[in-house]
Order: sequence, then structure tokens, then C-alpha cells
Amino acid sequence: MADVTAPQGTVPDDANDHCVGPEHEQAGRASGCEGCPNQEICATQASGPDPDLSVVAERLRNVQHKILVLSGKGGVGKSTFTGQLAFALASDEEKEVGVVDIDICGPSLPRIMGCEREEIHRSAAGWSPIYVQDNLGLMSIAFMLPDEDAAVIWRGPKKNGMIKQFLKDVDWGTGADNTLDYMLIDTPPGTSDEHLSVVQLLKNSGISGAVIVTTPQEVAIQDVRKEIDFCRKANVPIIGVVENMSGFVCPGCNGESRIFYPTTGGASALCKDLNIPLLGSIPLDPSIGRACDSGSSFIDTHADSPAAKAYLQIIDRIKQIVVSTSSIRK
Repeated sequence: MADVTAPQGTVPDDANDHCVGPEHEQAGRASGCEGCPNQEICATQASGPDPDLSVVAERLRNVQHKILVLSGKGGVGKSTFTGQLAFALASDEEKEVGVVDIDICGPSLPRIMGCEREEIHRSAAGWSPIYVQDNLGLMSIAFMLPDEDAAVIWRGPKKNGMIKQFLKDVDWGTGADNTLDYMLIDTPPGTSDEHLSVVQLLKNSGISGAVIVTTPQEVAIQDVRKEIDFCRKANVPIIGVVENMSGFVCPGCNGESRIFYPTTGGASALCKDLNIPLLGSIPLDPSIGRACDSGSSFIDTHADSPAAKAYLQIIDRIKQIVVSTSSIRK
């Protein structure tokens, strides 16, 4: 009799102790699946390796660096960071940058990146992303909704199907040599269906790493610990942690105040305890919110601000890490 206790594939963080793995032929139906929150998802998906994994790998074969942007807690500025990271990477006109918004129920990147109310076009090569600028494209479910207030009320399997389409049906070949230098994947908070799906779908094509965004207070840090645990269980390299909203810098006197107090040491203590790089800290700045609402690059419009300088230092570290780790893998 086959062993049904050895996990196959990526095991969800909230799975039962004796999870057989989402790719096992008895996934969702084995005795150990009873009561698992993922039972319905596993039971309704096809068993065995997904045949579309090779299709995704072929579609993304010319994507140099694939970066997940994660957060344990919602409202920490993850999508804001993704948008500003994309603008900064695309400021190098020789680089091609793509952003995939897999926050299916809360897609905010079209507003943050200034391309709301656009429509996706399909060609023989696949779906065409919406281009914010010549070398910066975005794909989001927001472009498919009838209006910006329409809710997406989907269960896991349907969300997973949309994420698969974003990865296998979008034509990202935009560079002179048909290469995309950076693909940023903005995820919803937590460790749920979307995270499991994207990790599984990128299994054959590889993930450069994950950037995890948090705020200083323990209520956010405790969820980041879960996100780090997910990454380690799913074999996703962790590029580092970004502490957002780390303080408020007065524009008049440049004095800094702590708004969200790091009662347990914040991201710095977390990274030290878990041996993870702290990429940097970004102070609160009301101009960041205004830039997101207007769909502009905060780094360009407020280049001399402490927050913009912090962003640039963090982004430089991310580029250094993904390039160096890519060279090691080769």
C-alpha cells in the first residue's frame, strides 16, 4: 500500500499534521485531510503534477528575476512598496519590468501605478499587460472588472485559475532580446491559496526570492514570523525584510517620532533572531500616500526626502542580492 503520510509538493502552512501534500493522488480525500481548511481546494484540483507547470516555465523562460512581495499582516504598505520598487527598477531604461498583481480580491496596483480603467487586449501571443511606461507593464484582475467598486467573490480554485492564467497566458516579451529583467509578484496578506498556487506554478521556472514587508509593532511582526515559516517550508529564498512606517520624520525640523512602537524590537530584532537580512526601514511620509493616490512615483517626485532615500537604499540592496544569488545558481 502506498505511503500517504509523506508530503508531496508544497504543504500549506495551516495544513493538518499528516498532510499528504496537495499533489498526492489522495489529496483532500485521505484520512489525514479531515478537518483541514484546505481540504476542499485539494479535493477539487487535479491530482499529480500540474501539466501546466511546463507551460508556465516556457512562457517565463526569459524572465531573469522573479520576486515575490509578501506580508503577514494587511495594511503594512506591501502594494505601495511593490509599486515604488517597480517604478525604481524601471527608471533604468535598459531594464524591462513586469508586475503581476495576484491580490485577486483587493487589487490596488492599478491605482498606485496610475493605470486605472485600462482594458486588457488579447493577441495570438496571449494577453498583453497594461504598460505604465515603455519598459514597465502590469497585469491585474482590476482591468477585467466592470467597474472599480465591483467585488471579486471567488473561492480558492477560481482564484488559483486566474493566477495560472496570469503566469501562462500573458505575453511579457517586451525587451529588445525578448527578455524581462524583473517580474514582481504582489501577493495578498497571509499564507493562503494565492501564495501556495504561485509557488507551485513557479516550481519549474524558479523564484529569485521573497521580500517581506512589515511595520514595527508586534501585532504585525507576529504574522511575519508565519510568513517566514511559509517561505522556509515552501523552499522560497528570503531576500530580506523591509520595515515600513518605521517612524515619522517632521518635514520642518527633521525630528523623528515613533508612531508604531516596536515593543519587541521591530524588524531589526526579528531579523537578528531568525538570521534574515534587514533590507532597511522606511519612515512615514504623507507624500507617499498622495503619490499612490495619484499613480505617480514617490521616489521621483520627492527624491530628497528621507523616505525616498530609504527606498533607494533598500532597492539597491534587493538588486545586489538577486543578481548575486542568480550568479551563484548559474
